Amino acid sequence: MRDERPVLVLSELDDYTADAVIMELRKRDVPVVRLDPGKDFPSTVTFAVRLDDAGRWTGDLMTGTRRLDLASVRAVYRRRPSPHTPSPELDEQDACFAAKEARHGFSGILANLPNCLYVNHPDANRAADVKVRQLKVASNLGLRVSTTLVTNDLGQARAFAAEQGQVVYKPLTFVRYLTPDGPQTIWTRPVHADEIDETVAGTAHLFQSLVDKVADLRITVVGEEVFCVRIDSTPPQLDWRYDYDRLTYTWCDPPAELIGPMISYLRNFGLAFGCFDFGLTERGEPVFFECNPNGQWGWLEEQTGAPITAAFADLLKGGA
Repeated sequence: MRDERPVLVLSELDDYTADAVIMELRKRDVPVVRLDPGKDFPSTVTFAVRLDDAGRWTGDLMTGTRRLDLASVRAVYRRRPSPHTPSPELDEQDACFAAKEARHGFSGILANLPNCLYVNHPDANRAADVKVRQLKVASNLGLRVSTTLVTNDLGQARAFAAEQGQVVYKPLTFVRYLTPDGPQTIWTRPVHADEIDETVAGTAHLFQSLVDKVADLRITVVGEEVFCVRIDSTPPQLDWRYDYDRLTYTWCDPPAELIGPMISYLRNFGLAFGCFDFGLTERGEPVFFECNPNGQWGWLEEQTGAPITAAFADLLKGGA
């Protein structure tokens, strides 16, 4: 008998990754409802929910063509929903108020559905996106982490660089600058003690001992399915994202000692999925760099054939 409970996919319209997962779900005869909360609500979506005696939000969501019983949702794939933005039809104060109410009301309900699997829950993603917490949890789980300093003290920064010999600077969060040449970001880059100046006092900075790596590992964990891709570049790049044209990819077995700690890492944050980045030393030792709780993986499947989309579909089909 067919399970009629749908998977709710929350993402913007132009999202190849969400499209691929939806196609896999349909191959498995799983009903799918797709929404982009920031764009679709309230223009094409209405909803009404009540808090029942068991403390659950229940009710219906209606689009122009479908009616969704929110209590029937088996899983939510929160891929890349657009943020709620102020309506140009309202004055500035009313528009900001309406956008905030939509975020707390409509998206708040979508983040609190009963008996539902989230991949991933927005609260878990926010907690897991904090770099200093990532490093602490990874270290506590036995993953090797490069010696790290976070500071806005010029003397401490210079002393750390001199002590470690070779260090890199990394932003603590993803930054995108809009320039006449298009969007740009800040890459991981090497720094020397004499390059660090008074501007370090202006905000928090993260410095780490340089990892002498020969390759990178991008490990995508979906539930308990682990997909490891080795990324090589010629010549080697400190930050492989800098030039994708110089990269080659090899789907390989993950280092066995990483599997347990990575799954424990996800459980620590309440995540069902994450993309881990490791540097691989010449001796074959993986060094933890970060885990993106909503990372990209579609191009890795295209390059290597690793069946990551199928793993997502299986996870979402299973539900809570």
